[in-house]
Amino acid sequence: MIEKDSATGFAVGLVAGVAVGLAVGILYAPQSGQETRALIRHKAEEAKDRAGEIVEEAKERAKKIIEDAKGKAAEIAEKG
Repeated sequence: MIEKDSATGFAVGLVAGVAVGLAVGILYAPQSGQETRALIRHKAEEAKDRAGEIVEEAKERAKKIIEDAKGKAAEIAEKG
């Protein structure tokens, strides 16, 4: 269980690091201000969409963990 939490945390950190790296790279790219702003806006929308996907995946995993725990608790209650 801890391994999954660590893996999720690592994935979120990786995505955040990539997003920051891209933003810094874009800001220092030799483009016009208008092109840069459009690119940043586009990348921000992509990051927002991906973050929403990650949140939904986390919710689904949490629901499964809760249901598994309830099942295990019911099994233990029946045996006890």
